[in-house]
Amino acid sequence: MSNLTINADRLLRRIDELGSIGRDAQGRLVRVAASDMDRLGRDRLVGWLHEAGLEVAVDRIGNIFGIWQDDANAGQLPVMLGSHIDTVIDAGIYDGCYGVLSALEAIESLKEAGFAPARPLAVAAFTNEEGVRYSPDMMGSLVFAGGIGVDEALAAVGTDGSVLGKELERIGYAGRHQPGFLKPQSYVELHVEQGPVLEREGIAIGAVENLQGISWQRITIEGQANHAGTTPMSMRRDAGVAAARVIGFLADRAGASPTPTVATVGTIAFEPNAINVIPSRATFTVDLRDPDETHLREEEAALAALLDDLAAGAGVTVQAESLARFEPVTLDAGIVSLIEEIAGAAGLSCRRITSGAGHDAQMIARIAPSAMIFVPSRGGISHNPAEFTAAGELVAGANILLGVAARLAAD
Repeated sequence: MSNLTINADRLLRRIDELGSIGRDAQGRLVRVAASDMDRLGRDRLVGWLHEAGLEVAVDRIGNIFGIWQDDANAGQLPVMLGSHIDTVIDAGIYDGCYGVLSALEAIESLKEAGFAPARPLAVAAFTNEEGVRYSPDMMGSLVFAGGIGVDEALAAVGTDGSVLGKELERIGYAGRHQPGFLKPQSYVELHVEQGPVLEREGIAIGAVENLQGISWQRITIEGQANHAGTTPMSMRRDAGVAAARVIGFLADRAGASPTPTVATVGTIAFEPNAINVIPSRATFTVDLRDPDETHLREEEAALAALLDDLAAGAGVTVQAESLARFEPVTLDAGIVSLIEEIAGAAGLSCRRITSGAGHDAQMIARIAPSAMIFVPSRGGISHNPAEFTAAGELVAGANILLGVAARLAAD
């Protein structure tokens, strides 16, 4: 099987086709979780799974699985490959989708080559990885790994007021299986890097050895609305200025950090949101990330101390609400080494790398040895229609996934 390769044309055609499904009237790719657009993408994926002769199963949180097993290996735990097909708003076509379709392609190519796996192989497409419509992100894999209960997740209320469980029923993807019914022996996720490192260094393959911890918070600062022209600066309780102090503090601290800490304020809203009124309320989100748990806790503590100082000295009240908290994850050393070995045998440059983004692999790592493979992203751009990875790089990554899957399934 050493010379086995994927069907490149089939993989690239499917990536393009899935990327055309779920576009709005403005042409934007908006396949957010459990939406009508998501249903269209799911339907096409399930069609491909059936065409490949895989057994299709859907669990209660809507995770989709395509399973290849036979009488000889039915009692063994499967090698699971996958990612997600839900998107952000105005997305690119590779994030998540590339991993799912490459997983399908790897299994289909193994089947067509007459490979006889010692254990089953399974494609997984996890629900609501992006977390755009429902919180938290990586929800389907988190539920699958037992991180939160399925009933709690199904009760999640979306940004549009919808309830996830009802929406999954409406689109026909409220499955009958309990999450976790298909315990994997191992899990491998192929993904575009979504960052600039591989392209900048001219490296073909990233063997992901760890993922950053993530801390999401919503901060609400309450001041007092007043006239923008008649209220002296010294007499203001300005929630907007207080929010600006927090944003500047986070940017300065992360920029000066000797660790890979990153900090982002991605949403902000003022009330009453009028040009001539001092803001009475500022509500914004903070996204803190670091691959070291101790450092991440230090950044959280520094933010908390700043908020306390603002409350004490700026005439405002401050409330911080945790939205999501995931510890950094170290991936399986054996599978990471296997990725390096197979890349080297293929003549591809490879380096170990940290993932700055959250992925389903960090959830599945709770229950099974897991790893990730990265391929370059042009300009490091993702969550954007300009997201791009060259066809040759996509094919190369899928062939590494194929080799890894064959080795894991042969044991």
